Amino acid sequence: MQPDLELVHIRKGESFAAWKHGYPFRTVRWHYHPEFEIHLVVATTGRFYIGDHVGRFEPGQLIMTGPNLPQNWISEIGPGEVVPTRGLVIQFPEKFIQDCIAGMPEMLAVSPLLERSRRGLLFDHETGAQLRPLMERLIDAHGLVRLAIFCEILDVLVRAPEPEVLASLSYELDLSHINDVGVNRAIAYLREHLTDDVDERELADLVGQSPSSFSRAFKRHTGTTLVRYKNQLRVDLACMMLLTQPEVKVAEVCYEIGFSNVSNFNRHFLKQKGMSPSQFRATFAANEELQAAE
Repeated sequence: MQPDLELVHIRKGESFAAWKHGYPFRTVRWHYHPEFEIHLVVATTGRFYIGDHVGRFEPGQLIMTGPNLPQNWISEIGPGEVVPTRGLVIQFPEKFIQDCIAGMPEMLAVSPLLERSRRGLLFDHETGAQLRPLMERLIDAHGLVRLAIFCEILDVLVRAPEPEVLASLSYELDLSHINDVGVNRAIAYLREHLTDDVDERELADLVGQSPSSFSRAFKRHTGTTLVRYKNQLRVDLACMMLLTQPEVKVAEVCYEIGFSNVSNFNRHFLKQKGMSPSQFRATFAANEELQAAE
């Protein structure tokens, strides 16, 4: 089965993405992305897949993956059960880290780590425990503080005990074939234009299909229509902004992610999340205050 391309959103004015997600979640599927990823499991147990490696995971598992390495984590939970936070994630483009290495000689120390991560690296639980507070701080940080914490995280990984390499030497993903698949090419285009007004005809033209053929192929591939898929991605992006940028007003979030009016944004958000954007932000803020008080 071919993996799906995950749309990694890096906000304007930032060099990398740092976020957390629960379970179930849209990225929990066999997928890949061109960014490096640092992934820490903080809740649930289950089975994970990295390239051609299959293993068991539990809280504290820390894995780093390189660009375009297919992956998935499937938690073992009861029917209807929802886990608020299952994983902490950092995703950064290869160009960003290569530019850092080119401009700062000290960053050369991370090069071997990056190269080995192309097959997936499993670190020991002590390293995962050391990184958890740093990753939690990074998710909430802004400006230069983000860069400082990011570099500290890399330093911990560079100095960590030798990690286990996961995918076999013979494993190689044929991206030339994947990128030629019409829907994945369209999703890659959406990744770059998520907040723009991209319609089905434009994507059909991009992949050389008629609108009707593309529509059928897209629904088979994603299980939904383009409009619903795009709105889902935008609402997911809104959730990230609402949680990580408390100073940004709901109306600003609405327009930045591509909705044309606040009422339409609220309607889609309510439909997908069961509450308004303001309630969503307040609920998570209250949860964080409760955890801090414990």
